[in-house]
Amino acid sequence: MRTIKYFFDHPFAVKEREEGREVGRAQERAEMVLSILSWRGIDVPPAVRARVTACTDLDQLTVWAERAVHAAGAEELFDGGGEG
Repeated sequence: MRTIKYFFDHPFAVKEREEGREVGRAQERAEMVLSILSWRGIDVPPAVRARVTACTDLDQLTVWAERAVHAAGAEELFDGGGEG
């Protein structure tokens, strides 16, 4: 009997799916950072919005989300260093 190998089980397809999931997680986390600022009534300048949405580092986005909870202004997300 012959074994059928489907494309979706191929290592390339598995890798692509996981990369897509990571991109989706980063987009959702970036949206959360911006939503927290919005819910708190903090204006988000285009430069801040662009930097947050361009970030793909989940750990950095988590740091920014935590900072967004206490920030007085959107620029305070980036205080304390870090990548973006």
